[in-house]
Amino acid sequence: MSSGVEPPTAPGPAPGPGQEQRPAVAEGEPKGREPVGTGLSAPEANRTTKKGDRAAAVAALRPRYADDLARGTDRFFEPPRADCPWCGSARLEERLRTTDLFQHKPGGFRLDRCRDCGHVFQNPRLSGEGLEFYYRDFYDGLGEKDMGGLFAGRRKRYVRRAESLRPFAEAPGNWLDVGTGHGHFCEAARAVFPGTLFDGLDLSAGVELAERAGRVTRGIRGGFVERATELADGYDVVSMFHYLEHSTDPRGELRAARHALRPGGHLLIDVPDPESRFSRLLGRWWLPWLQPQHLHFVPVANLRKELSGLGFTVVAEEHAGPHDPVDLLGAVWLLLNAVAPPEDQPWLAQPPGRARRLLRTAIVLAGVPALLVTAALDHFLIRPLAGRRHLSNAYRVVARRD
Repeated sequence: MSSGVEPPTAPGPAPGPGQEQRPAVAEGEPKGREPVGTGLSAPEANRTTKKGDRAAAVAALRPRYADDLARGTDRFFEPPRADCPWCGSARLEERLRTTDLFQHKPGGFRLDRCRDCGHVFQNPRLSGEGLEFYYRDFYDGLGEKDMGGLFAGRRKRYVRRAESLRPFAEAPGNWLDVGTGHGHFCEAARAVFPGTLFDGLDLSAGVELAERAGRVTRGIRGGFVERATELADGYDVVSMFHYLEHSTDPRGELRAARHALRPGGHLLIDVPDPESRFSRLLGRWWLPWLQPQHLHFVPVANLRKELSGLGFTVVAEEHAGPHDPVDLLGAVWLLLNAVAPPEDQPWLAQPPGRARRLLRTAIVLAGVPALLVTAALDHFLIRPLAGRRHLSNAYRVVARRD
C-alpha cells in the first residue's frame, strides 16, 4: 500500500487508471495490491507501454477482464453489514452512492455513516476478489508509469510531512513507512533526517524496487498486521500516510504500529477527513472518497480515542498542513471524466471509436477554463482557510507510545 492515493495536482482530466485522485487523491502511493491474472504480467505491460504501444497492452489484457465481468460483479462484494465496524452501533444511514469515477470499471458502491460515532465505511465492502479487480492496473501494470511520475513529483509535500515530526523527535534512529509504495516519501524525508534509516513496508513489488533504487534501507513486502510480531520494538517512528483508509482492518493496523514502536516512539497518521465540509458540498465528486479503494473514513475524535486506549498520547493534531488544495479542481476533473467517454481500457468490451475520441477531446478542451478557475480558488481562497471551519480535506495525528 502506500501513503495513500493522491488528488491531481494540475489541471487536466485523468482518463485512465494511471491517474488518481490522492492520490489522493487524497494521497499516497501504490496501496499494495498485486496485479494478478491480467493476461500480461505487470513488467510485461510496463515494457509494452514504454514502447508506446499502449493499444497492444490493452488488447492483451482485454480477454481476462472480459472473463472477470462475464461472471458478474456480485462476487466482488462481501455481505452488507448491519452494524458499524468501529463502534458496533446499528444506527446506520446511507452517506453516498457512486460508481468508479477514476478507472470507470463497472460496479456501484455505497458508503454508510454511523449515527453514533460518525465512522464512514464502504457497505457492502469489497471482497478479496473485488480488491484485486479494482486495484489491478491502477498503481501497477497500465497505471504504474503515470502513478510513479505523480508520486515522484510530490517531494515538497513529503518533506513537509517529515518536518511535522521535528518538534517531537530530533534524530530518530529507525523509521518504518507503512504503505510506502515505491519509497518516494522515504527518499524525500532523508533531507529532513539525514541520519535516520528508513525502511518501507508494502504489499506490492514496488517496495522491492524501492530498496534496489536505494530509496529505502530495507524493503519489507507483506501486510503490516502479519509482520508486526517480527518487527516488534524495532522502530522509533512509524508513519502511515493515507494508508488506513485502504485497510480492511484499521484497528489492527494501529495495534501493529504499537508493536513495531519502541516505548517513546512516535506514530504519524494522515487520513482523509470525513467531517470536511467539502465531503458534503461536493458529494460523490469529492476526490478523497476514492471509491472503491477507500474502505474506512475515521473521524479524528474516534482515532484519538482509539490511540489513547492502545497506550498512546496524542501530541499533535493538524488540519491545515495535511490539506491538499484540490477539492474544487478535483470535482471538475472527475465530472469531465464522467461526461467525456474514457480512452480505451481493457475492461471495455471494445475500443471507443473515432467519434467518441473526438467528443472526449472537445469536452476536455471546453473544461480547461473551469479547471484553471477551480485550481486558483483551491490555492488562493480555500487553502489559507483550510485549518478552520472543517475546510481541510485531511488531518494528521502525531502520537507517542507511552
